[in-house]
Amino acid sequence: MSSGENSPRRGVPRPLSGGPVKFGPYWLEARLAVGGTAEVYVARPIDPKGQPRKLIVKRLLPHFASDPEGHTMFEREAALHASVHHENVVRVYASGMAGGEPWLAMELVDGCDLYRLLRRVAGDGKRLGPSVATYLARQVLSALGSVHEARDARGQPMSIVHRDVTPSNIYLSVRGDVKLGDFGIARANRATLRSAGSDMLKGKLAYLAPEQVAGEPFDSRADLFSIAAVLTEMLIGKGLFSGSGQLAVLLAIRDCRIDPLRDAKDSLPRGLYEVLERALARDPGQRFQSAAALSAALAPFDTAPQAARAELSAMVRWVQSAPSAEQIQAVRESAGKIRAAVAAREGEPERTIEYAPLPSHVQTQSGAKFGPWPFARLVEAIATGEIGRGDQVNYLGSGFAPIETIDDLSRFLPARSVTTDRLAEIGTPEFVDDVSTEALATMLLRVAETEATGVLFAEGPTEARRLGRPHPPAGGEGGRKDLYFLNGKLHHVASNDAGELLGEYLVRRKMISREELDFALAVLPRYGGRMGDTLISLGLVASLDIFHAIRDQGHDRIVHLFQWRAGKIAFFKGPTAPHVEFPLDLDVVPLVVAGVEATESSDMSLAGWRARYDDVIGLAHSASAKMRAAAWPPLYAHLIDVTRKPQPLRDVLSSMAKGGATTANEVLRALDLLLIARLVAWQRP
Repeated sequence: MSSGENSPRRGVPRPLSGGPVKFGPYWLEARLAVGGTAEVYVARPIDPKGQPRKLIVKRLLPHFASDPEGHTMFEREAALHASVHHENVVRVYASGMAGGEPWLAMELVDGCDLYRLLRRVAGDGKRLGPSVATYLARQVLSALGSVHEARDARGQPMSIVHRDVTPSNIYLSVRGDVKLGDFGIARANRATLRSAGSDMLKGKLAYLAPEQVAGEPFDSRADLFSIAAVLTEMLIGKGLFSGSGQLAVLLAIRDCRIDPLRDAKDSLPRGLYEVLERALARDPGQRFQSAAALSAALAPFDTAPQAARAELSAMVRWVQSAPSAEQIQAVRESAGKIRAAVAAREGEPERTIEYAPLPSHVQTQSGAKFGPWPFARLVEAIATGEIGRGDQVNYLGSGFAPIETIDDLSRFLPARSVTTDRLAEIGTPEFVDDVSTEALATMLLRVAETEATGVLFAEGPTEARRLGRPHPPAGGEGGRKDLYFLNGKLHHVASNDAGELLGEYLVRRKMISREELDFALAVLPRYGGRMGDTLISLGLVASLDIFHAIRDQGHDRIVHLFQWRAGKIAFFKGPTAPHVEFPLDLDVVPLVVAGVEATESSDMSLAGWRARYDDVIGLAHSASAKMRAAAWPPLYAHLIDVTRKPQPLRDVLSSMAKGGATTANEVLRALDLLLIARLVAWQRP
């Protein structure tokens, strides 16, 4: 289990080898599970007054016991549990400290968790029937309703979001009870929405809501999305969101790709698909707005709850009778030791498998030869344009072939560069200009406004020199960037700057060390040249952190382009990016705002505006609905509101100052961008 998962998955209790151990007011009798930060024991109280004979004691792992954050986590979990009293929520009896170590004493559910049940059912080639699945989901929704509506001692709403509604946190008893547990990463907040910081995204990946994955604010409706994903898995017999790696799973969630559910539509009771489709909507506003509302929508499919409870009880007993994963693993480990002992007696040397990919060699069209190159060096040379289409590569000893014909390499090829007005296979550009803040902002905002699909090629002066082309005056940035847009959103950014490769970007952000990057580069071929998947598989960076870093990298590449002082840009409508494994799906307006704000200094001269202080400015009559609905920052939104009433520029500045704007320069910079966006305009006298 990864360190991001705070909730231990429960299996079969393992009695402690030395017998029961005294821990605070309890005897720990058997270890039940170990998670990323905590371990769970079956225990009995030394003084049983007011507590059951058997219960669960959760304690921090030794290396977290001295961590103040770990103590805070336990205190928070105890407080949240104490605020929720419901038959479908695992009960917490007590909490405290033992030898400076925090603990929680919780209800022991005699049975198994839903994760174990689903694995056993899938192993037999079966799935849960709609009656049992909807009964179980509605029981969890009853628990969530209690969680979401909990109030503190003063009667104020706590706005708790569980954030970890997953099969391993849903406990099933031999009597057919269903209980939601593990509030280790839950949060309570007075605000309606929580910011989606990285510390908040520690739930199991495949059950997160899209807004959590995308780093957007989220609330209790994220929990409702999660239980809908769990219900879908129960019904179709497999996870709703899947992919070739963790990043692929996160992308499937972000884009809300529910194809497995659509494929199973005809096998579901009539109307159930429509309920799930709404519950799994990308926009939280289009989902059911409360646990009670979703439960009511599922009620017609929960027609025989007592029969479903009895069937669930029988299934839990069936799971308990099967060997656990831990027992199977123990058998495998024992068999491995026996094989090793036999081999040792027969004098066979211990065999190990080393992975050492062959180096590659390159022959360019100009006759230059390079190599031997490891895979990482080859990828860098392709991505940065050092070698390209038509050049021959003897890839890992497979014989020379053009780069574009080698699947493992062709996806790293950038699109063909362009600074000319016409390119045979693309056509005539829609927009051509020299690089400037105004030109970039104008072009990008038009793409967003028209929801265009196409590519922007940007070349700096050093790139033009390298290609032997006329170039703008010195003083600009070098290199090339290819910006692809899909329906008005930034889809992909390619760059030939080696410093902008993902590994280097992560080193600069101190997410990995130089030594860790070198190690990842050495084993990159094992993971198809995918740096993100490599780092995740090696355990060097959490998948959600990689996910957000790739998104942030796309953002930063645009901001960097705004800082170029010379170069050429050309936009071609229509072309789409090939081989994009991580579509960015970023709104363009915030990117333009960030780029402009990174370019202009706060002490920008006011001289250029003083001549217009008495000119009247107001909302543009031709402003597009797309631009009006864009995600403008608060300063820009306030400025739009102020200009609803046409007035002289000096009065606009005065109103903005009274509204809390920090400097006139910031207001004028925002005004300039709103003029480019055609949201405001100078009014005729």
